[in-house]
Amino acid sequence: MMKGLLKMENKRNILIYPVILHPEDKGYTVEIPDVDGGTWTQGEDLRDALLMAEDAVGIMLEDMTEYPKATDLENINCSKNDIKTIISIDMDEYRRNNPKTVRKNVTVPEYLVKLGKEQNINFSATLTEALRTKLDV
Repeated sequence: MMKGLLKMENKRNILIYPVILHPEDKGYTVEIPDVDGGTWTQGEDLRDALLMAEDAVGIMLEDMTEYPKATDLENINCSKNDIKTIISIDMDEYRRNNPKTVRKNVTVPEYLVKLGKEQNINFSATLTEALRTKLDV
């Protein structure tokens, strides 16, 4: 049982990156040095800042299959008032919760199209629901 669990965990796209929290009068600005040559975001409090950092990483890396290498936390330099920590993001989960839509042309029997239109069926929503069920996601 443990072997299967470890194998499944290794297949997940969990990324871990160091971040530097810069305290401001209200909240924090957040520096993510390893993403896109240095990405910045901000949050009103510590929790918000870390969540915004995760979201910024997700936005910047969602179209990638090869991710930037993370710098070891001990190799991150920051000022004495700054806080260095790490964030993690499951990119597969991020993509599921923030889906980009793509247009797909599909072929279905004409009678189903007619019945669907008569019942005001949203074909895109129905196909999405069917795919999620079929793929068990």
